[in-house]
Amino acid sequence: MNKTRASNTPRKVSLTEKVIASLRQEIESGQREPGSKLPTEPVLTQTFGVSRTVVREAIAALKADGLLEPRQGAGVFVLSPEPRGNDKSIFAVDYAQVSDVLEVLELRMAVEIEAAGLACTRSSVAQQAKIYEAMQKMEDAATRGEPTELADFEFHSAIAAATNNRRYAEFLEHLGDKTIPRAQLRRRPPEVEDQKNYMQMILGEHRCIYDAIATRDDDSARKAMRAHLSQSQTRYQKLLTQR
Repeated sequence: MNKTRASNTPRKVSLTEKVIASLRQEIESGQREPGSKLPTEPVLTQTFGVSRTVVREAIAALKADGLLEPRQGAGVFVLSPEPRGNDKSIFAVDYAQVSDVLEVLELRMAVEIEAAGLACTRSSVAQQAKIYEAMQKMEDAATRGEPTELADFEFHSAIAAATNNRRYAEFLEHLGDKTIPRAQLRRRPPEVEDQKNYMQMILGEHRCIYDAIATRDDDSARKAMRAHLSQSQTRYQKLLTQR
């Protein structure tokens, strides 16, 4: 019985592993730039609340991974992370990397601009109602101060479904929560007024898209979707670089 319980007990993460994971994240996310000097051992021990032995083990491990380089008499310096290997999914996204988020948004533009145009000419009344309902859910959530990401995803998914080409809907379904990157970019909440202004801007962009689809103006729908995703690129680039 004791052996069974022991085998089911999750392995504890060592202090060294915790320091390695923290420093690795800082390096790979760009918080510690290549060529910058790592803080001294005493500073790191105080920062992480560990012994010098733990810090030395972590530095040695990251050196072996090619992320740190000790230089005699000068200290330990950050190296450029090696390019990440190809992931099995093209939708694997590291939200700490500006390029990853912007690449997904660029890919969405290639698909969703045309989807908005097709929804104008192919959607049924019921499908247009689905788009409207998702937009209304976004507005209601924003009014209550609640997260709007789910309704936002439903809005874009409803447009994809309204193309009556199942490939568009499958694309967004496969992309999943990466369609709305702000869900993964949560940090310290902005000032209330700034948040309100931000959400009003987002809601306005979605309403422009819906209005164009409702009036079956395919040119305006494409332009509205392009404007929305282009503005998203600008917003996320600013947000990520401020992290």
